[in-house]
Amino acid sequence: MIVELLKSQPEIALFVSLALGYLIGSIRFGPISLGGVCGTLIVALVLGQTGARISPDLKNVAFALFIFALGFTGGPQFFANVGRGWRYGLLSIVEIVSVMTLIMIAVVTMKLDAGTAAGLLAGAATESAVIGTASEAIAKLGLSDAQVSTLQAHVVTAYSVSYLFGLITIVLFTSQIGPILMRVNVREEAARLFRKLGGDGVLDDGQRLALPPLEGRAFEVGPAAGTQVSAFEARFGNNITVEQVLREQRQIHTDAQFVLQTGDIVFIGGRREAVVEAAGSLGAEVSGEGFVKLFAQRTDVMLTRREANGLTLAQMRERADPEAGRGIYVGAITRLDTTVPALPGTVVHRGDVLTLIGSPADVARGAQRLGYVIQQTQKTDFVYLGLGVLVGMMIGRFGVRVGGVALELGTGGGCLLSGLFFGWLRSHFPVVGSLPSAAAQVLKDFGLATFIAAVGLSAGPDAIKLVREYGLALPLAGILMVLIPGLLSLWIGRMFLKLEAPMLLGAIAGQQCSTPAISALVGVTGNSTPVIGYTITYALSNILLPLMGPVVVGLATKFG
Repeated sequence: MIVELLKSQPEIALFVSLALGYLIGSIRFGPISLGGVCGTLIVALVLGQTGARISPDLKNVAFALFIFALGFTGGPQFFANVGRGWRYGLLSIVEIVSVMTLIMIAVVTMKLDAGTAAGLLAGAATESAVIGTASEAIAKLGLSDAQVSTLQAHVVTAYSVSYLFGLITIVLFTSQIGPILMRVNVREEAARLFRKLGGDGVLDDGQRLALPPLEGRAFEVGPAAGTQVSAFEARFGNNITVEQVLREQRQIHTDAQFVLQTGDIVFIGGRREAVVEAAGSLGAEVSGEGFVKLFAQRTDVMLTRREANGLTLAQMRERADPEAGRGIYVGAITRLDTTVPALPGTVVHRGDVLTLIGSPADVARGAQRLGYVIQQTQKTDFVYLGLGVLVGMMIGRFGVRVGGVALELGTGGGCLLSGLFFGWLRSHFPVVGSLPSAAAQVLKDFGLATFIAAVGLSAGPDAIKLVREYGLALPLAGILMVLIPGLLSLWIGRMFLKLEAPMLLGAIAGQQCSTPAISALVGVTGNSTPVIGYTITYALSNILLPLMGPVVVGLATKFG
């Protein structure tokens, strides 16, 4: 009865796959969990034995929305990192070249078909989007429906088998094996790097600083009497701001030319270490209860200013006009939905979201100079979204032949490139194309999970046949396709690029597009410095790897 129900109403199988898949994927074994996508695939493969099938149209629409949203959210960071972050970007190239070489060696030696080869690439590189671009490419090979169905089933089966072993390997490599090979105590290195970048403390994973990096305090002016505000602030690197003065019970907004007098009650804000240093030059600390209308505002601003791209936060402050930058502080940096430590030595890129903190007037001035304020809207511009997907579908229809190998991007590759362009366009002209980050995340999560569930359900009995045919060969290949690129990147990054150990390991996690790996690494290092390297390679590999799906299918079809 259940089998008949699932066959007659396949949407039940879809949502059972999503619910159970994400439940299974959330189970943690130390730092490792399968994740919702892999969990959904496993459940869908099991339910696929009942004969339940999802309409190919729903599958194609879901993948088009996912891949466009992926390109849209990654567009600004992708273009910002193509050049500026070349040292880290080189590691993504190492990943692509080495994995593609290993895939072709496996194709020739193991006689892999196009579907198995593409699935091995997707699983070993832990990049689920490859499943979609490769499946589309298989559908355009001119084969019979039965052959296409079999090869597409091989994609998801090879992915599910190699993904687990690839995931475990990259987590262990970045958090345990890599530090041993480099002969470093990665926790001590991360603490040293944190201080080098301007940090004044180390965070353990899951903890917050009891003393916040930005703070405000009130003092009664003593030794600083007769000093001009601009000179006083410059003495401490402009890392503090005299926000307001209480003089004879009258609250006064200060400017750079304001002169402090004995008995003034001043409210200063800024970086904690600078405030502590300045305290001795001011006088006795007081409660500051007279400042009744003093507010601090937090505003998220997307950085679009070309001159700021590639600068550290400290360099931005040094190059800014003292009056223009006065009273503006960066409390957090968000890059690709990942929080990067906002330290003086942190390099920023166009497309980063800076959380500005200060008085409302100061924050508004800073936002105007740095980029545009991210409006907290829940509305999606469906004109922009629909046009972007349509353009992607048109791009996907074009194909070329290289050395006798037919290469066609398909809807997946076309929508990925279209999403990149439309996301970049949105970052430069923010008045059009609203796609809130929450909406984009839903498109990515639900679109990919729905696509994976549909493909898994259609795989059917072919999945079992493939596992029986190759046995342990696929898991072993998946492990080697993580270890070899990882070892190459470790050697190149350490010997030639001279990258700091925590950021190098983070970059290796990013070139594998592995969120569990960076989470485990941050837990081992005790702070978030590895994330700086992770975001750059993740932005590049997350775009380049899906484009390799059609390439693998074309090469495997010719040489397999």
